[in-house]
Amino acid sequence: MLEQIEGSLGVAKAVALCRPGVVCAYPISPQTHIVENLGKFVKNGELKDCDFLNVESEFSAISVSIGSEVGGARTYTATASQGLLFMTEGIYSASGLGLPIVMTVASRAIGGPINIWNDHSDSLSQRDSGWLQLFCESNQDAVDTHIMAFKIAEKVGLPVMVCMDGFVLTHAFERLDIPSQETVDKFLKPYEPKEYLNTKEPVSIGAMVGPEAFTEVRLLQQRKMAKALDVIEEVTKEYRELTGSKSGGLLDCYNCENADLKLIILGSTVGTAKDEIDRLKAEGINVGIISLKSFRPFPYAAIKEAIGDTKQVICVERAFSFGARGIICPEVKRAVEGTSCDVKTVVAGLGGRPIFGTTINGIVKDALAGKFTEEFTFFDVNADVLNSYTQKHEGVTFNKGPINQSAIEKSVKA
Repeated sequence: MLEQIEGSLGVAKAVALCRPGVVCAYPISPQTHIVENLGKFVKNGELKDCDFLNVESEFSAISVSIGSEVGGARTYTATASQGLLFMTEGIYSASGLGLPIVMTVASRAIGGPINIWNDHSDSLSQRDSGWLQLFCESNQDAVDTHIMAFKIAEKVGLPVMVCMDGFVLTHAFERLDIPSQETVDKFLKPYEPKEYLNTKEPVSIGAMVGPEAFTEVRLLQQRKMAKALDVIEEVTKEYRELTGSKSGGLLDCYNCENADLKLIILGSTVGTAKDEIDRLKAEGINVGIISLKSFRPFPYAAIKEAIGDTKQVICVERAFSFGARGIICPEVKRAVEGTSCDVKTVVAGLGGRPIFGTTINGIVKDALAGKFTEEFTFFDVNADVLNSYTQKHEGVTFNKGPINQSAIEKSVKA
């Protein structure tokens, strides 16, 4: 049914349709509206047979989620930014125990300094935690992906983070197509946990594993991740056939046929980029977009196929690895290893700085003009803000425009 509603309400409705047995809630912007709405659904009886648990911290939220899953309940929680970091110990425990928890990460910058606006530094900081990470391009994508996430998690036996851009999506009002309860019930059957605590057959869960078996435990986790690549595609196909949705999958290609340049992007920036490359077509500039939906597991084969014979790829990244380079770019480089494809990182949109159509236009034209001479470049830098520090404390001045790694290193030696 079509409804003009806030993204957070759309996600809450999607989660409720999946009939969770436990929702663990601790508020942190910008995910708060999601759990607030779920709390209302439980209170007014719209979401039945569900325990809505207000806990005192994010660490408690993931701890209760672990407990409810090993108790045999379909479980959901949500967080963002510092809250996700506070959960980290439990996040690793949940994946190591193979618990199919679904969690929304309303992606937001990590402090300090404090910043409540959107980038991907929180979600990507957990890329090695053993959780599947699915990124949403739009609020419709978020609605559909949450419903698919429960089925994916339960088929694979690993938890799933559904990552949607904070404020940009969570607080945006859009027309959303919310499936009926009958449709979701047909797609997602009642929860039947594969392993859970049973007093008739008592076992220990989360006990110590020594050197004699720990490598094998990790290998089994990696095996589940490999399985997830096929499961994501299978579940997406089933959901699309049932609902007519275009959401989900490992990635999505737009205008990629015979493109001179391809941009690889996570999240809501994809929509802005699509609009801008449609305008660039009028100038005779042919640019493709690869919307990366699954960051973990990383779809190496699918990325290689999507890039094809294209010689130039730019990863537009809203996070990076301090002391190293980009986060998406190295994975893409592995996918096209042995080819002549040139892959670079352009960092933009940190801490909620808008990525406008003009930003995409500038990235495309600089790339095609060969101005990105290095693998790693900060694009949307405010030189006045930067120089207000470096001039005062170090006597160093940066020029306006993109700043690459050599310029950073040169400024340190100046």
